[in-house]
Amino acid sequence: MSEQQYGLTTAEAKTSAELYGKNILSSLPKTTFWDKFKDNLRDPIIEILIVALVVDCLFAYMGYGDWFETIGILLAILLATLVSTYSEYSNESAFQKLQEEASRIQCRVWRDGVPVSLRIDDIVVNDAVILQAGDKVPVDGILLSGDFGLDQSALNGESDEVHKIAASADYVWQGAPDFLDEQRLYRGSVVVSGTGVMLAKAVGDASVYGQLTKELQIEERPSPLKIKLEHLAQQIAKFGYIVGALIALAVFFKKYLAVPDYFAQPYQIIGVDIVGAIIVGIAIIVMAVPEGLPLMIAIVSSLNMKKMLRDNVLVRKLVGIETAGSLNLLFTDKTGTITKGHLEVVSFLTGNRQEFGSFADLPEIIKKYTYQNIVVNTSATVTDTAILGGNMTEKALSDYIGNYREKSPQRLQFSPFNSADKFSLAVTDDSEQVLVKGAPEKLLLSVSYYWDADGVRQPLTDGMKQTLDYRMVELARRAMRMLALCTCEKQTGALPTEGLTLVGILCIRDEVRKEAVQAIKEVQNAGVQVVMITGDRKETAAAIAKDSGLLQRPEELVWTSSELAGFTDDEVKLMLPKLRVVARALPMDKSRLVRIAQELNLVVGMTGDGVNDSPALKKADVGFAMGSGTDVAKEAGDIVILDDNFLSIQKAILYGRTIYNSICKFVTFQLTINFAAVMVNFLAPFLNIDGPLTIIQILWVNLIMDTLAAIAFGGEPALDKYLSEEPKKRTAPIVNKVMLQHIVVAGMCILAMFAYFIPLERQVNYSNGVFFTLFILMAVANAFVVRAKSWKIWEGLEQNKGFITVMGFILIVQVAVLKIFY
Repeated sequence: MSEQQYGLTTAEAKTSAELYGKNILSSLPKTTFWDKFKDNLRDPIIEILIVALVVDCLFAYMGYGDWFETIGILLAILLATLVSTYSEYSNESAFQKLQEEASRIQCRVWRDGVPVSLRIDDIVVNDAVILQAGDKVPVDGILLSGDFGLDQSALNGESDEVHKIAASADYVWQGAPDFLDEQRLYRGSVVVSGTGVMLAKAVGDASVYGQLTKELQIEERPSPLKIKLEHLAQQIAKFGYIVGALIALAVFFKKYLAVPDYFAQPYQIIGVDIVGAIIVGIAIIVMAVPEGLPLMIAIVSSLNMKKMLRDNVLVRKLVGIETAGSLNLLFTDKTGTITKGHLEVVSFLTGNRQEFGSFADLPEIIKKYTYQNIVVNTSATVTDTAILGGNMTEKALSDYIGNYREKSPQRLQFSPFNSADKFSLAVTDDSEQVLVKGAPEKLLLSVSYYWDADGVRQPLTDGMKQTLDYRMVELARRAMRMLALCTCEKQTGALPTEGLTLVGILCIRDEVRKEAVQAIKEVQNAGVQVVMITGDRKETAAAIAKDSGLLQRPEELVWTSSELAGFTDDEVKLMLPKLRVVARALPMDKSRLVRIAQELNLVVGMTGDGVNDSPALKKADVGFAMGSGTDVAKEAGDIVILDDNFLSIQKAILYGRTIYNSICKFVTFQLTINFAAVMVNFLAPFLNIDGPLTIIQILWVNLIMDTLAAIAFGGEPALDKYLSEEPKKRTAPIVNKVMLQHIVVAGMCILAMFAYFIPLERQVNYSNGVFFTLFILMAVANAFVVRAKSWKIWEGLEQNKGFITVMGFILIVQVAVLKIFY
């Protein structure tokens, strides 16, 4: 049956679309700006402010409160939530645009007897889709004609190319997926070589690709930062409520002592006093709450998101940045992440065991026959300027010779490589030579000679063959694939049993990225355990792990999927700290390992690029999706690594730790100010001083000044020293002992300044504004100390010059406020 006969008419395509639907994937429910806004209102700090706002609104409505204070609290809530919501929503919108571009991919389909170009979404069941090398398979179906070399790694994680052949006329499509079926093609696979036509049998959500997207409906566990902030909010709320209640009682008790027979007064007066005392207590609670903290986190995260994008790291979810800095365990892919993601020739081995690196280093006669074997004995299309098409090995050979060109003999007969014969053979118009290329274990059986560096054919003895075998075994342990190049004097299309002359053996490998080796070392030094998960053979995986620095000690473990399946969860938990590699991994292995690690209360990262990786990416605390990966993987991930490079993951971890350090500095800065403000207002009633700091003034500090301070702290550089720190425990409090000591000591210094100010206030007519300005000056000085984490306040300022600018601007604004309002 011809290709045209398989194609649908326009009317048949319409009917098919009505029966089975189009090739559209159901995306996860889109989160609107309003949804994100409501979610951010659940921030523990914001919730405390909302409670204070409700009570303050009630009293203001009754005529006992100050509407300006109420509006101030409302602005604090809106600013903090709107900034963080906008940051996430704008980044998510950018990601949605990337997804929309993917849906505009054009495919060639037979319609009404002619090939037409359709959007991938418009393909329907029983369409005949035309495919060639480089195309992504757009639907699930069977191969009608042609044959393919196919890369299914996006679906099953197997990096080996698979061969697909046309289905017979009586082939019956079964719904259950079978990636080993030679006639079936699945959406998300990539055609590496060959051309043909496939018949669409499952489209959209009915495809394997579509079904895997449904597994992304997983409830995410709270991030480490959210846990820490909830703990901090509980502590602050407890402190604020206790101190607020004590101050309210103190204010009321003061009024009680000031009036003899106090309860004999009209109840309206007593009620006003009670309400007044409660309002003062609310003021203390508001002072205790770091209103600027949610806003600061949003600002710092947004500023660093832009820096990270320049380093090829696209953050989809703000929480993903900080979580990356808290990682204890990172499960990473091999291909394209640790390795370069493509094959390349790394060595050339001759018959007498000489080894050469580049093509240019080869002796002339060996270079000649190597070149001819690459450009003549090939399934790829060769032009005067380029070698087009071919499988991954052919592309590696093309890269090996680079731009080198010379006159080659014409090919008269060609036997392409196949998995049964394991060689390809080209008969040329050069009567002296036939070109042979294939598996060394196959061709060496027929080799009798080798070409030496002088272009002389020398006998290849059994002893030399044995020496070559030993060397090839050594290279195989380093995950090398080997390809033998030979010549033959006889003009024949069949492989002779003897008489081949060995040109050399090409050693090919997906080489480890040089920058990944250093990045892995730095990540490990940062206290993060790195485990490589790959579909490759155990020996190949172990070799790559050794070269990349993952495997360094004898006691470190390399498991296969079957070995992992033989262990119970408890056994895996015991051995997990020594695990470095999982080979021949299945998708469920990744999800299982993530679950087990999370049960140990570890913060877990997962990299992935395929549809099969998506559930694990979603389940992990932070999912790193590869930029070259599938749309489903990107949607499941929190962070997209645009260049697929492990170095970019290392940068994401560094930025995460930088953000966490900036947050800690800001928390220390703001809680010092809030602690001092609470203590000042706590002591004021007992010293007969009314309201040294008002709610409006504290909101000014916590919103206006602290917003600027957030920008200043957000400009802190990503320092390599952060990678030498141990990861913070998931449940560890955000305020550690050192921070708490600073908060108390610096807060008491400000309180001492207030005590010194009291007699001056009673002797001279100082206004409330003067004390407020002195309070701001102390706050600015505190910011410099907190930033440097020492009294050497100028240390490192040259790396964050904006800090001085912002603090100077704060002082100018404060002087202006003093002049205008006081």
